[in-house]
Amino acid sequence: MSRIGRMPIKVPDKVKVNVQPGLVAVEGPKGKVSQKLDREMKVVLDQGQVRVERPNDSRRARQLHGLSRTLVANMIQGVTQGFQRSLDIAGVGYKAELKGKAIHLALGFSHPVVFPLPEGITAEYDAKANRLTVRGADKHLVGLTAAQIRKVRPPEPYKGKGIKYAEETIRRKQGKTGAT
Repeated sequence: MSRIGRMPIKVPDKVKVNVQPGLVAVEGPKGKVSQKLDREMKVVLDQGQVRVERPNDSRRARQLHGLSRTLVANMIQGVTQGFQRSLDIAGVGYKAELKGKAIHLALGFSHPVVFPLPEGITAEYDAKANRLTVRGADKHLVGLTAAQIRKVRPPEPYKGKGIKYAEETIRRKQGKTGAT
C-alpha cells in the first residue's frame, strides 16, 4: 500500500466535497476547485473524511494511488487556506501595476506588457519590495500563472535583472574583464 495514498483526508466543516466517477469537486470559503481523476481510483467520503482506494495492486494503480490522494488533499487545502507564489522584480525601472484583472509590467521593453489574470487567480503588488504575489485556490493554476509571468522576462545571470521567484537564487556570472 502507498503510505501517502492510504492516509485519510480530514474535511473541515465549511468544505463540501462532491464525488463522481472520475471527477472530484470541492467547494469552500476561498472558492471552488474540481479535478479529473482516473476512473479506476475510488474516492470514498464518509464521516468527515475522504479516502482514496485503488482497485488492485497493478503498477499503474499503485502509481495513481498517492497522486490521486495528494490532488484531493491539495484541493481541500486550496479552498480553506489557499496557495500563493511570490515573484521578485529586479532591475532599474522594472515595475508592475495592477489594473482590474490584468497586470501591466514595465520590464525594459519599448512597450508595457499586459498579462491578463486567469479566472480564480488574484495578485498583489508591493511597490516598496518590488514583489508580486499570485494567490488562488488551485495549486496548479497558481504555479502555472507565476511561471508564465516569470517567462515574460526571466532573470539574467550578469546583473540579475528580470523576474524571479522569491525563494530562487540566481547564479551570477563574472562577465568580461577589461585589458590592463
